[in-house]
Amino acid sequence: MGTDRDSEVTGQRFDVADAVPLLLDAHGTVTSWTRDAERLLGHPAAAVLGRHAGALLVPEDAARVTALAEDHRAGGGGWTGVLRARHRGGWSVPLMVRAVPLWGSWPAGRERGRGPRHAGAHHWVVLLSDMAGAPGWDMSRSVLESMVARSPVGMAIVDTELRFVWANAALEVFGGGPAHERIGRRLAEVQPGLDAERLEAQMRQVLRTGEPVVDHEHVGLLRSAPHRETAHTMSFTRLDDDAGRPLGVYYTVMDVSERHRARMRLALLDRAGEQIGRTLDVARTAQELADVAVSGLADFVAVDLLDSVLRGAEPGPVRGADAVPMRRAGQRSVHEGAPEAVAGVGAPAAYLPGTPPVRTLAEGVPWCRFRIGPLDREWSDTRPGGRQATFRELGLHSVMIVPIRARGITLGITTFFRSGRPEPFDEEDLDLAEELVARAAVCVDNARRYTRERNAALVLQRSLLPRSLPEQDAADVAACYRPADELAGVGGDWYDVIPLPGARVALVVGEVEGHGIDGAAAMGRLRTAVRTLADLDLPPEEVLAHLDDLVAQSARQAGTGPDAGSEQTVGARCLYVVHDPVSGACAMAAAGHRAPALVSPDDGSVRFADELPIGPPLGVNGPPFESLTLELPPGTVLALHTDGLLAESSPALLGRALERPSGTCLDTRAQRVVDTLVPARPGDDVVLLLARTRRLAPGRVADWELPPDPALVAQARRTATGQLAAWGLDELAFTTELVVSELVTNAIRHATGPVRLRLILDRTLICEVFDGGATAPHLRHPRTTDEGGRGLFLISQFTQRWGTRFLPEGKVIWAEQALTGVEG
Repeated sequence: MGTDRDSEVTGQRFDVADAVPLLLDAHGTVTSWTRDAERLLGHPAAAVLGRHAGALLVPEDAARVTALAEDHRAGGGGWTGVLRARHRGGWSVPLMVRAVPLWGSWPAGRERGRGPRHAGAHHWVVLLSDMAGAPGWDMSRSVLESMVARSPVGMAIVDTELRFVWANAALEVFGGGPAHERIGRRLAEVQPGLDAERLEAQMRQVLRTGEPVVDHEHVGLLRSAPHRETAHTMSFTRLDDDAGRPLGVYYTVMDVSERHRARMRLALLDRAGEQIGRTLDVARTAQELADVAVSGLADFVAVDLLDSVLRGAEPGPVRGADAVPMRRAGQRSVHEGAPEAVAGVGAPAAYLPGTPPVRTLAEGVPWCRFRIGPLDREWSDTRPGGRQATFRELGLHSVMIVPIRARGITLGITTFFRSGRPEPFDEEDLDLAEELVARAAVCVDNARRYTRERNAALVLQRSLLPRSLPEQDAADVAACYRPADELAGVGGDWYDVIPLPGARVALVVGEVEGHGIDGAAAMGRLRTAVRTLADLDLPPEEVLAHLDDLVAQSARQAGTGPDAGSEQTVGARCLYVVHDPVSGACAMAAAGHRAPALVSPDDGSVRFADELPIGPPLGVNGPPFESLTLELPPGTVLALHTDGLLAESSPALLGRALERPSGTCLDTRAQRVVDTLVPARPGDDVVLLLARTRRLAPGRVADWELPPDPALVAQARRTATGQLAAWGLDELAFTTELVVSELVTNAIRHATGPVRLRLILDRTLICEVFDGGATAPHLRHPRTTDEGGRGLFLISQFTQRWGTRFLPEGKVIWAEQALTGVEG
């Protein structure tokens, strides 16, 4: 008679003790009205009796009752449902209604129960129950007992002493024996090993406060599942008597182990995403994998990588019948020490052909023994000394070996062991291990690829930097270079020491934007350009001006589009310093670079050449470059450095680090300064170039001023020869006379103003002739019939090298002779 929805709401049985009875005739007219009905709906009996019952209902439900009565007029069972009545006060009252028909007598000659009923019911008995404040019908005890008996949720009641007084059958699946065996016992007695103290503390809190505890999660081992950790959610509610005194605690238990394990797996994968691959170091990434997997998945984890992977090289094919060179890249144990297995991180992992690790590496599929039996002699690992150890000897009862594969390449293996926890691995653990290793494999391969590129860039950069500093007497020089860490990549910082004519030396530091191979290549181009310009013996500001033009021209040729190539020399910075040991003059110019620090030879105090005009970076079209010339006393230490040295420090800290006794070895001093100011893995390349200036002794330099008279050329030759005799260089007299004669004659014949002749005894014998002319002589290759033009040709043949240096007041033509076999 009723709808399915109403049946679901009202249930199957209810007690009639509290229900309000009504009596209706066959047409639905109210024939009996009680005081309980008046109390429920507010209508007095006089206003209701004789009226149709539908008048008491809201219009929609009155229509439903009329339709239902028509359906049941021919006979049928009762009806149960929910109807809304109209209260005398004007509001609607939701009622639970059950209507039961009362039939008339049976025809004569028919036994009761065998003959047909009369055409319809004579009366209806209707039971009403107020739904306000109630979720449904008041259930009978038998219904309630059936509900708790069949419920899949474990239920129990303990008294105020926390002893069991009742439990349903579902609680048995959580261990502790049948329900009747629990009566009178405490939780710790029925579940030994369970953290009963913590659970009973929750019950005492509920007894004390009356506040229920909902969804308290407990994780541990139960008697029903001693080899697997289980998780349960428990809710506790206090039971009170009519006077409000606590009778005990009612609690429910639900097994949420699968949900708990799924949550723990997701948490482990989230932790792996956060902690694995934080660097681009292969070994560190492998160690991060081991750290994450312990103890969330395994008790001991070992990560072994191919030697080629650790070097950043491309791994070759692996065959299961071959011994594979591998190395332990990371391992972690829940205990303080790893199992008695192979040596520690960094040691070779020598796996024999055909063993599970090698097969896993060759086939690229996992290998596992979820439960190792007493006869399982599969080889596990290598102890120190090369002896093979079985799983049982290592105290292991479950193992998984998962290949580390990324982009179709096998990089190594990860082995997961369990020894302490009793439960073995299962298929879900294997799936989790494969997911974990797959995520880490991408990070390992990224680190391998970066290692390969970084090593290539580092090799390229070191090949472009000076392999050794050239020998010269203008200054004692030491350099310290520290490349950037793996995240920043090798940068484009460089330094150089370039011997110049006249016993001088050029000191250079610079840096280009960018990192990696592109940065190293850009650095190489600039360093080559600087050395080429230094050979022209130009002043520092002119060197930077020509270098600026070269960078700007290269940028214009490269274009600005995304496919035009990487032109990283624009914005490069450079500091160029020239020290003259004869005069003590130090000329310098800067293109967007910091000024050098100067350490006094007297008291070791440090100051910076802040008066140096800092020009714009190279290639950015700024104002012209300017130079600064200082006269430095011998023993002054110049500290040229790139920005990476002060990335985490200040100039004041650099000054304090440079304050060292003047006798300290420069190499040690440079290393100490870098170690003080720079971490082991800096974020940017670091270059520190230290130079302690020298002065040539006055006795090693001789100069004369000559009138522009051709007749004095012979006198100049004699003067030079006499100086050579004083230095003990008689063997160089013939060549020196030739050089002096030719250079002085050209200066008198083609130039204007005074002529100066200077001889410098350094590592070579240097002959210099100064004049006021602005044109340089050119080397000619005369024919056999020419009568002149052979002077410079002969000089080029008899000397080591020669050239021209321009000064603001004129030029200097110089020539150098080797002192081989001559004591100077």
